[in-house]
Amino acid sequence: AYERTCRYFCRTTNSVVVCVGYRLAPEHPFPAQFEDCLTAAIHFLRTAQDHGVNPSRVVICGDSSGGTLTAAVAQALVNRRDLPKLRAQILIYPFLQCVDLNLPSYQQNERVPILLKERTLVLGLKYLNEAYVTKDIIKALFRGCHVSEDQRLKYQKWVSPDYIPHEFKTRGYKPSPKYLPSKEICEVANSMFDPVFSPLLAEDCVIAHLPETFILTCEFDVLRDDGLLYKKRLQDHGIKVTWCHLQEGFHGTV
Repeated sequence: AYERTCRYFCRTTNSVVVCVGYRLAPEHPFPAQFEDCLTAAIHFLRTAQDHGVNPSRVVICGDSSGGTLTAAVAQALVNRRDLPKLRAQILIYPFLQCVDLNLPSYQQNERVPILLKERTLVLGLKYLNEAYVTKDIIKALFRGCHVSEDQRLKYQKWVSPDYIPHEFKTRGYKPSPKYLPSKEICEVANSMFDPVFSPLLAEDCVIAHLPETFILTCEFDVLRDDGLLYKKRLQDHGIKVTWCHLQEGFHGTV
């Protein structure tokens, strides 16, 4: 599915392109995919010159869940002193957080193909190897019952509709009521707050040392606001961000 895209990137940018064939869920559950991508990135950074590549000019890139993996790998490499620094990261409509599944983009695009709102959550839970996913669990997650009071206090400074610019709220957004957390649902969702799964939740000391970043968002995509929130966090820490928003774009448009 991606070979033609990778060949296009290679040809038009005059770059060496490495495509990582990481193991897939649910046969290989989280975090096997991240571990494969991190291993590949480390190996290539160490051997870049063998492929005619300047190790100081390596960029990592991914779209959708690949964007999640790209962000997580970039964060994992921040404190590595034994490797060249990444030149940049490219995040194409990435999934980045699970704290608020009622951000404006989730409300506005919940029935927009190909990434329907409920499908996003079901796929995420399968990735985490949560075998028993019921309608009640999904409903509770959409209500925010998986977020404890402590987590709510911690993450509200990074994940909030208040940080989404007004122009993105004009197309059918209503603030969501607050529901009390459920101990049972919090236990089911515990892994969802791992920054490897939700890179937007990484600590400030990690975010502040990330490389220059390109973020692409699409208007008709439930994940649009994840990209907007990550853009804000990076810029708040002085990271240079190039942002491209496709006004007529949808998830999977690349």
